[in-house]
Amino acid sequence: MEGMIKIDIDGKTYEVKPGKNLLETCLSLGLDLPYFCYHPALGAVGACRQCAVKRYKDANDKQGRIIMSCMEPVAEGMIISVNDLQAKAFRESIIESLMLNHPHDCPVCDEGGECHLQDMTLMTGHAYRRNRFKKRTYQNQYLGPFVNHEMNRCIQCYRCVRFYRDYAGGKDLDVFASHDNVYFGRQQEGTLENEFSGNLAEVCPTGVFTDKTLKNHYTRKWDLTNTPSVCVHCSVGCNTISGERYGMLRRTMSRYNGAVNGYFLCDRGRFGYEFVNSASRIRHHYLRNWENGLLIKATHEASATALSEALIQSKKIIGIGSPRASLEANFALSALVGMGNFYSGFSQSEQSLIDLSLKILKQGIAHNPSLKEMEKADAVFILGEDVINTAPMVGLAIRQASKTVPTGMAAKSGIPAWHNNALQSLMQHQKSPIFIASPFKTKLDDLSEINFRGTPDSIVTLGESVASFINHQGEPSANPGNGDKEAQKVAERIASALINAQNPLIVTGIHSNSPPLLKASAAIARALSLAGKKTSLSILFPECNSVGHGMMGAKPTEEAFELVRKGNADTVIILENDLYRRADRKTIDRFLSSGITTIVMDHLANETTQKASILLPVGTYAESEGTLVNHEGRAQRFYQALPAKGSVMESWRQISEMIRLRNKDVEGWHTFDQVVEAMTNALSQFGKVKEYLPHADFRMLSEKIKRQTPRFSGRTAIRANVNVSEPKPPDDLDSPLAFSMEGTDQAPPSSLVTYYWKPGWNSYQAMNFYLDEPNGSMKGGDPGIRLLDDQKTPAPTVSAADESMPAKANEWVILPVYCIFGSEELSAEGQAVKERIPQPFVLVNSKNAPILPVNDDGAFSLNIGEKILQVRARMDDSIPEGIIGLSVNLPGMDYIELPAYGKIS
Repeated sequence: MEGMIKIDIDGKTYEVKPGKNLLETCLSLGLDLPYFCYHPALGAVGACRQCAVKRYKDANDKQGRIIMSCMEPVAEGMIISVNDLQAKAFRESIIESLMLNHPHDCPVCDEGGECHLQDMTLMTGHAYRRNRFKKRTYQNQYLGPFVNHEMNRCIQCYRCVRFYRDYAGGKDLDVFASHDNVYFGRQQEGTLENEFSGNLAEVCPTGVFTDKTLKNHYTRKWDLTNTPSVCVHCSVGCNTISGERYGMLRRTMSRYNGAVNGYFLCDRGRFGYEFVNSASRIRHHYLRNWENGLLIKATHEASATALSEALIQSKKIIGIGSPRASLEANFALSALVGMGNFYSGFSQSEQSLIDLSLKILKQGIAHNPSLKEMEKADAVFILGEDVINTAPMVGLAIRQASKTVPTGMAAKSGIPAWHNNALQSLMQHQKSPIFIASPFKTKLDDLSEINFRGTPDSIVTLGESVASFINHQGEPSANPGNGDKEAQKVAERIASALINAQNPLIVTGIHSNSPPLLKASAAIARALSLAGKKTSLSILFPECNSVGHGMMGAKPTEEAFELVRKGNADTVIILENDLYRRADRKTIDRFLSSGITTIVMDHLANETTQKASILLPVGTYAESEGTLVNHEGRAQRFYQALPAKGSVMESWRQISEMIRLRNKDVEGWHTFDQVVEAMTNALSQFGKVKEYLPHADFRMLSEKIKRQTPRFSGRTAIRANVNVSEPKPPDDLDSPLAFSMEGTDQAPPSSLVTYYWKPGWNSYQAMNFYLDEPNGSMKGGDPGIRLLDDQKTPAPTVSAADESMPAKANEWVILPVYCIFGSEELSAEGQAVKERIPQPFVLVNSKNAPILPVNDDGAFSLNIGEKILQVRARMDDSIPEGIIGLSVNLPGMDYIELPAYGKIS
């Protein structure tokens, strides 16, 4: 192949890519070569010496020399031996020294059976210990509800601190050393503060850092039933693997997707899964007893009778969908009630923002990037979005983008990107130009060259100034002025950096609830595109299917409220949506108390389910399957991790049953593929979904794809207390996956990978053999298909009408503040996440503190319209005076549409 070079490994010639190190080349070729300190996303440091191989000068060299493959670039004609006896003996001696102080606790270690250290020990042939002395021991630390610490198992590979500090930007985990005592932990024990701390459980090659939520309901890794899934806790759509045991979801781990999350997950995505096991789950049918007003548990038959009566006797039925429900579930509801009677379930402001965002993205003003593409940006401008709290993995991608420019400079000096030590030494504190315009400080401020603080209106003005500077190549007379010369200097500096970049990235979102902010961001992206730059524009959304649901074109929810108010509808079906999070309490109370029959389908109890006439239990993402569309317009499929049981039913299947109850002549859908077929036929914007996703009858060598590993051992014992005979595994008629360890041994398509395994590689590191190359793409292509294609040329920008908030005397501007733990509805029900959720608070500049009428308990009253909130203040001198940042969507908080004006009393 053109551009490839030839190398010789153990007498066999291979064509390989130049620019790689020898270790990742060997892994790409499928060779077994042990390693510890190397990680594809972190690069190589040569710390463990475990990847030693023999290199020869030429064909006449019979002696050779031992080198570390992770530190050796591949070169044309190089001759290597992995299996040389001296190299193998060297590797065995290295692991023996690493194991001197390692405890012999594999049978009780949480990492047992999925441990990279176990794999590498066996691979090197080290089987017996010669050390008979007392082992060195350490004291473990409490690191919070997510990560467990067992320092005695450490082999000093340095992966943890390299990920936590260098890659994720954490400050509170480090390495402490004295002589031969090396300790990885915090200066003082306490909760790990970084939002990506859970990745330590996968980055660590031993059992030092493990998943504490799994430890709380522990099971051996080989006894988990694993299923490919998609995170449901923000709009990024990270790929995950869900592990089930005894009908309970036990853990979530990252599933590699080279275009999206790569190797990692944020802590909300990793640990938020526990809501599936929550005591708040709805697992039975309930009917309203109109004599006492209570919801009473009902049988399926009684519920079906009540449903049939309501559906047949109703004069007009309307449906309200949800951005946290799948495309298929929303479509099924629209088919039941008719598209003309189907409403979005968005709040009024959110619907207008999503419609505007989709209009901008469809116009092709700029490329809508994946996370991997964001990492390659060489200049970034973030407008009004606190990305670490609203879309954490986007923040992690931007942190990698901060290294793009210095990495490029290093490449010109001959230093490859994988050579981590040399790269860090050369980079020092150099960064790519990054700029953040936000009302308050963010977790990415340490990367930013300029942190602009202001109201959404002033950020919009800044954005318009930047766009104008770019359009007119910095002609001062052509730029809009607001009388703030300092702001104009900031705009000019940002514009200059963006116009000088090759791959500029603009990031914004709808969380600020500001249409002008979206338009200003689009104006910057358009100006850069017209200037010939390869520009990316990323718009972030609140929920896992905000984009997909928005693409359906459902009517605004407020029209449903008005329809019921006028008495023109007598039955409403609400799909997986707590309406009290979408509109003012009085509005929803009036809507749900207007004498209509309210049929609610959901999986967690909330205020809307409490008002149901008929309450139906439906499956979570772990008990159903469906398609979600992420912020870049990438459609991705999630699958059942555990079969729906008892009264719980997938949403689309429950709706299909309702279709048959309403009209006995209509067959409805019996399989998931039938729903997809109907949806793609009815809604052309989702046509690619049918092309991309494998049907339920997909087979590999006539076999399904197994969810369980070949070592799954406990299937007979699971129900031994009930019956000693082994029960038949449940059938999955809706996917190519089997709830069994029987199935194909072939590597499945990338979207159907249930676990990573290769002979000799039982750990997460087996992932390398599922990729084209380490840190590359999945073999056969990364999962997902983009539905929002880029246009070839920039279209005209969206009209920029003035929608700014006029100033009001004696009132404060109240802006929304999102929290990674608590602001998202589902993860907030997870037990571990609950420990990280703050109490409702406001951010206030300390200069305003003297005028706060604080009560004895430290709280004060904040009046927003008719609402009076009791809140506690957090001092934040980054926030401009006269502005208050209010935490939003935390448990127990009422819906408040922000920005708004408020008074302190």
